[in-house]
Amino acid sequence: MDTTLESPQRLCDICAMHCILTNFVYKPSSIRFFSTLSISLAWFLSSATTYAANVQTLEVPTGFNIEILNFSVPNARQMALTSRGTLIIGTRREGKVYAIPNALTSAAPRVITLMEGLNMPSGVAVYEGSLYIGAVNQIIRVPDIDDHLVAQPPSTVLTDRLPQASHHGWKYLKFGPDGALYVPVGAPCNICLSDDARFASLLRMDTETGATQIWAEGIRNTVGFDWHPSDGQLWFSDNGRDMLGDDLPAEEINVISQPGEHFGYPFLHATHTRDPEFGTHDRANISSFTSPVLEIQAHSAPLGMAFYEGTAFPESYRHTLFIAEHGSWNRSTKVGYQVSKVRRDSRGQLSYEPFVTGWLINDEAWGRPNDVMVVPDGSVLISDDDQGVVYRVTYEQISD
Repeated sequence: MDTTLESPQRLCDICAMHCILTNFVYKPSSIRFFSTLSISLAWFLSSATTYAANVQTLEVPTGFNIEILNFSVPNARQMALTSRGTLIIGTRREGKVYAIPNALTSAAPRVITLMEGLNMPSGVAVYEGSLYIGAVNQIIRVPDIDDHLVAQPPSTVLTDRLPQASHHGWKYLKFGPDGALYVPVGAPCNICLSDDARFASLLRMDTETGATQIWAEGIRNTVGFDWHPSDGQLWFSDNGRDMLGDDLPAEEINVISQPGEHFGYPFLHATHTRDPEFGTHDRANISSFTSPVLEIQAHSAPLGMAFYEGTAFPESYRHTLFIAEHGSWNRSTKVGYQVSKVRRDSRGQLSYEPFVTGWLINDEAWGRPNDVMVVPDGSVLISDDDQGVVYRVTYEQISD
């Protein structure tokens, strides 16, 4: 089975080449072939036109540009980049992991289906040449991924003993400065207290043995984290519980200062919101919980995040934290649907403001940013699991 998805331009090239090689003449079978092909081509070109029109609504700060890379990956979630420039993208509902060789340099990159039939393989990370895939209860390793860009490459299951609950079970993977793999396990519910202590936690995994330890707990559902370039502390986003109204509880940006910290769930949400069911529980030791360093509008759904360490953006962006806000699904008016930026000033105060907006227009959303990644040339990639595309943000020096 062919596992390569074609870009619109590549499909045009294939169509033209077919005409040349077959010396096309009129016959019913040929007409049927071209009728089918023209429908497919029309769909691709229509999608490309829609993407191009939509991207014009996106707004970035002065001097920045945003474009859509010339390929499509259905349900694009977390991204990782190999040393040879292959972009790896996980998915949730598609159950597939994709590879796009030369994704940032090719005019018409190929999209290869690496793995399929997995249970929500949204988490992907590349470390020392190997690809790591996080499905609901599995962590899979593909060694030497750049040499195995084929369907179902050789792989090893590091563990299949993570909790199997699919509710908040999708993964986001990153390797820390210590060389360990960090793996979240979301709460298997909107609000509950689980017997398995791994639920609502962030795990630290030894990739040689597959063994895990709980690094932090009381985390309802983190789908994004990164380490601060200066002090190495781990920052993570956390999505608050539902069904407490439009504005409670706030979404959280947290910092882990030491292993074993508890961030409140299910007893306390954000800084001061006691849970109506668990807020008076015997284990609700409020004073021992770590408060967020930043609160974001409830239901914005902050997901993937990355600190900016590149040099292509202005110096003021150094160590800026970019956050993909996936957007609300059950609020009376929509919020989120943007990429925001968080910066610390000379006094240590955090500022929070939009960086890319325009996916939400008059309470109608046409895209959902999911992950952000800084790449070696200093540009920033943004995945969109609703449109199945990847955006690239660049900066062009403004002349006086």
